[in-house]
Amino acid sequence: MSSSVPPSGSSGSASGYAHDPYPTRYVTESVPVGRSHPVVWSGAPGAGGPLDADELASYDRDGFLAFQDLLTPHQVAACDAEIRRIGGDRALRGTERVVLEPDSEEIRSVFEVHALSEVFADVVHSDALAGIARQILGSEVYIHQSRVNYKAAFEGSRFGWHSDFETWHSEDGMPAPRALSMSIALTENMPFNGPLMIIPGSHRTFVPSIGETPDDYHKLSLLGKNLPAGSADRAGVTALAERHGIRQFTGAPGSAVMFDCNCLHASSGNTSPFPRTNLFVVYNSVENPLGVPYAAPRPRPGYLANREVTPVPRQGRSPGR
Repeated sequence: MSSSVPPSGSSGSASGYAHDPYPTRYVTESVPVGRSHPVVWSGAPGAGGPLDADELASYDRDGFLAFQDLLTPHQVAACDAEIRRIGGDRALRGTERVVLEPDSEEIRSVFEVHALSEVFADVVHSDALAGIARQILGSEVYIHQSRVNYKAAFEGSRFGWHSDFETWHSEDGMPAPRALSMSIALTENMPFNGPLMIIPGSHRTFVPSIGETPDDYHKLSLLGKNLPAGSADRAGVTALAERHGIRQFTGAPGSAVMFDCNCLHASSGNTSPFPRTNLFVVYNSVENPLGVPYAAPRPRPGYLANREVTPVPRQGRSPGR
């Protein structure tokens, strides 16, 4: 691989690695790297969680699992009321937790929603979600990030191809890809309102990004336009898509997709008259805490990358899937 030396203090010093196994941004060429860590960390298939052996094998192979009804209708209704309340909070709009669309005053994202709403806190702390994350990641888990993405009717902009782990590694100091996301539909996700797309199998290949990370880059990168760093290399995306194809995820409110943090994913803009609003929650292993950023001047704010490793408490009852 063609690369330069990582920025001072950012090459694995906080993670315990002698070198960075996933070099990005400080590299001069995007040469894909094979994943050097497990996908499923829980040991014996089917043990210690709600997923069976076939589901674990599918996740290990593809990097994702889809669920038709991860949330109950009651939970969806409560979340719907909360997204309307939060979206209408004028005081909240003045904070950095809220990101507006680059070309309108519509809300694009609201971060750390589990700290803003007991309803969302109950959902992300529930055994129905956290129990699955514990099984996949093979440890207790904590909330790395939560957010609601409001992809407004007519105005919702695209999210380009990227790996979340590339950002969390370079900008947050996440050592290993031992984290996963759950994208939960709160409105119907349809083929024409910008649903999530994932390249199956891409979680096993790390595609580096070219371009240094500017100071306070999150203020620009969250808008998703004309980004100097963080976007997946197009040649790498093309090669993986030609090899594995692209999967699009649609579904009714309450449906969800869980995906590995290194999956290449994207979504198109929403020019339809139907909004697409999803809850995202990211679980990280308590054994994979954030350290010094590998390729950024300083860590991102806590509402984007939680550095308080507080395990999600176990509720002591069946997830009820």
